[in-house]
Amino acid sequence: MYSYKTKGTCSREIQFDVENNIVKEIRFIGGCMGNTQGVAALCKGRNIDDIISTLKGIDCGGRGTSCPDQLALALLAYKQQQA
Repeated sequence: MYSYKTKGTCSREIQFDVENNIVKEIRFIGGCMGNTQGVAALCKGRNIDDIISTLKGIDCGGRGTSCPDQLALALLAYKQQQA
């Protein structure tokens, strides 16, 4: 399971598994439970690139980031590590 420490959000960490560029499992540590569980459920089974293009840049209350945006950044970091 890959782990990513978030920055600027209520969630502290995102853990996920990827197989053949498909996200198999996502867990947010901390954050707004209903929202993070919803984001995780909607992203499970989707292609990494589709998730990144959908979520990257979403802002939460003027913070410049959000839990969905942090997930996109986590997936980008994962892809860079795999290259």
